[in-house]
Parts: sequence; structure tokens; C-alpha cells
Amino acid sequence: MPHATVNGIRLFYRVSGKEDAPPLLLSNSLASNMHMWDPQMEAFDRHFRVIRYDSRGHGQSQVPDGAYTIDMLTEDAVGLLDHLGIARAHFCGLSKGGMVGQRLATLHPERVDRLVLADTSAYMGPADLWEGRIQIAEGQGMAGLVDSTINRWFTAPFQAKDPGAVAKIRAMILATEVKGFVGCCRAIQAMDQRETIAAIAAPTLIIVGADDSGTTPDMARDIQERIPHSHLTILPEAAHLSNIEQAALFDNAVLEFLEAK
Repeated sequence: MPHATVNGIRLFYRVSGKEDAPPLLLSNSLASNMHMWDPQMEAFDRHFRVIRYDSRGHGQSQVPDGAYTIDMLTEDAVGLLDHLGIARAHFCGLSKGGMVGQRLATLHPERVDRLVLADTSAYMGPADLWEGRIQIAEGQGMAGLVDSTINRWFTAPFQAKDPGAVAKIRAMILATEVKGFVGCCRAIQAMDQRETIAAIAAPTLIIVGADDSGTTPDMARDIQERIPHSHLTILPEAAHLSNIEQAALFDNAVLEFLEAK
């Protein structure tokens, strides 16, 4: 599978689906990789040319030193589209990926057709929250964060029902390099898009799990109120990774929105 050199780093990506279909760019959460979207691929590949990539600092993409910024992560996405010769695409991002989507649609409106923002927020204060997670990661490695992360990302009933799916995400978290995790934490820590997202003109769908304690339904409502003509869907019995806990409902909501006339 290929790498692209964009914005000064090497990004690992995969293209699948229908070659002549509308392009759909998927962007992963913090402490995961492109395989967090595996539950969506059967459905999405039937309708789109799907581009997945490992965010800077994650998976098989390069892990640069230092703090990253949301603008930097956004330019990575633009660079990948340029590398593939794609002028305009649908975009779907979850958590950190949704933060990138907000910035992409704000700074580069000509590159975004329709926008899906899943389990995300325009602002993720207070700064001390991120300082604490950074200190744990640097002191204990990702093993110091994995249990609390899993409990935020999945409801207890889902953890009991599908331990295999949870184990796959646990492995992604543990495989994330601390340097990449910290770099992206710094990007989220410094982010505040509450005012700027009012400029987003792309048709926008906001999705959130009803039980998401990290990027809550109230945070999703705040985004919906700020982006003109956007729509909000709340998925029942799902926490942060609503695309996994409620994969069928998530897929249906995204496909209905992206294929609306």
C-alpha cells in the first residue's frame, strides 16, 4: 500500500471502492488508524471511491517531532487530495478527524463537497485535561491511557457484546507512538473553531453517539447551531466510536446524507 509525500511528511493511505464514483476522504480519530473505518468499508466501497489515510503521527504515517496543529493536519489532507489529483471530495472525520474536517471546510471550501462530522467538537478545553493525558503518555506509555480511553470510547454493554471489536481498537491505541499522540494532543489542546466554523458553506451532517462522554451530544448541538443549514443525528446506545457501536445506523445516516439530491 502506498505512501504519499505531502506537507513535508510521508502519509500512508489506501484507495478502494469504485474508481468512477464520487471520492470520499475518511479521517481517523486520535490514537487510532485508518482501520477504525473497517466497519464502514463494505457499504462505502459500493458507493464511493474511498480514500483512507493514517493521520500524521499515527499508524504507518510519519511521526514528526514536536507539537502539531489542526491547520497542519488539515494541510496534510489537502496534500493527499492533491497527490491523488482529486479537486473536490466528500469528507467524513471522527473526533480529531472531524476537527480536521471543520478546518478543511473553513479554509478550503472549494475542496469539500459534503461534510460529515462525527463525535467531534469545535473546542476541547480545558488545557489541563490534555496536559494530564500528555503526562501519562510520556510517563507510562499508551498503556497508561488505554483502559480509560476504551471506557470513554465504548459503552459497557458493547464491550461485553463484542470484545473482538474492542480488542482491535485497544491494539490500535497501544500501537500509537507516544510522540505522535502527544503531537496531536497539542493540536487539539490549542484548537478553538467555535467562531470560524460559521463560515462553512458545505452541506454538513453532524453525528454523535447518545452516550459519548468525550465529545458530547451538547458539543454536537453547539456545532450544529454554528454551521448554517447543518443537520444533527444522534445514534442511540453508542459512545465515542459510534461508527463501530452502531455501524449500520452510522452507515445509513452517512449514505443517505451524501447521496441526497
